[in-house]
Amino acid sequence: MRRVSAACVLLAAIGACRVAPAAAQDGAAHLVIISALSGEERFAKSFTEWGRALVTAAVQRHGIAANNVLWLAEQKEADPRVRDRSTKEAVQRELSALAQRAGATDRILIVIFGHGSTEGGESRVSMPGPDLSATELAQLLAQFGDRRVAVVNTASASGGFVQKLAAPNRIVVTATKSGFERNETIFGAHFVAALTGDAADADKDNRISLLEAYEYARREVERVYERENKLLTEHAVLDAVGDGKGVSAAEPNTPHARSAQAFHLGGGAVAAAATARTPELRAAYQEKARLETALDALRARKEQMPEQQYETELEKLLLDLSRNAQLIRRLEGSGR
Repeated sequence: MRRVSAACVLLAAIGACRVAPAAAQDGAAHLVIISALSGEERFAKSFTEWGRALVTAAVQRHGIAANNVLWLAEQKEADPRVRDRSTKEAVQRELSALAQRAGATDRILIVIFGHGSTEGGESRVSMPGPDLSATELAQLLAQFGDRRVAVVNTASASGGFVQKLAAPNRIVVTATKSGFERNETIFGAHFVAALTGDAADADKDNRISLLEAYEYARREVERVYERENKLLTEHAVLDAVGDGKGVSAAEPNTPHARSAQAFHLGGGAVAAAATARTPELRAAYQEKARLETALDALRARKEQMPEQQYETELEKLLLDLSRNAQLIRRLEGSGR
């Protein structure tokens, strides 16, 4: 292990060595934002601001193609980038269409802002018009088959969505642990901050995993309540293994943590490739993204591999990443 450790020290500055193993990610990323019924002007303002911030970060920071970002909002006039109103009918139509066009290895993140309720054992999100139930959303998600889908419901009383949406290859995050935590939530604001800023990037690899975003938002919520000396009325839940139960804090190297750590929207290399000024630099950044994905895949297979084979392949990838980083620096410095 000494050889690998030395390589990790060498490459720490470029963020190649991360603590949690992650799974490979191929294909494109898609982001769906649903800004549901606000109820009050202050919520309408917040939901719109969060939507704008996420749309901008998705393209500029995470490198998602603009046509892979879908925003449904209470008012279509809230922003030119809003595709349609966030009615249940529109959600059903757009998710069904996305399930048809998304590739087999694509990954989809659905983020919901709004207010929720639970009645008769069924949790719902309040929409303009008929509400959207957890059961109905689960039926829509079934259309994606075994594609990688993550749903983040930041609404009050959202905890009931965990069990309903649970499925293999799916991650569910809710702002509350049950449908009985009905107070206004602040998880959404901090989740957006995680995806739009640098503070959540715990491993400094210039990518924000779903685990990093979740843990950042969860901790910030707790800090706010503690600072204001208030009783914590929202307890976020992460289910990244499809057990329908989830956890509050995802301990490192546990199944929930590994699965959520593996989910990225994109990251620095993907975004840089999209805006590179030369074909050579674009190719170098694309190679960096490919190597990062290969490294994720290798770490995911660690437990099933002989130790010596794992060390050998890891060292090769780390050295390839080091050479790639040198190439990128040279190309950026020379203007080529």
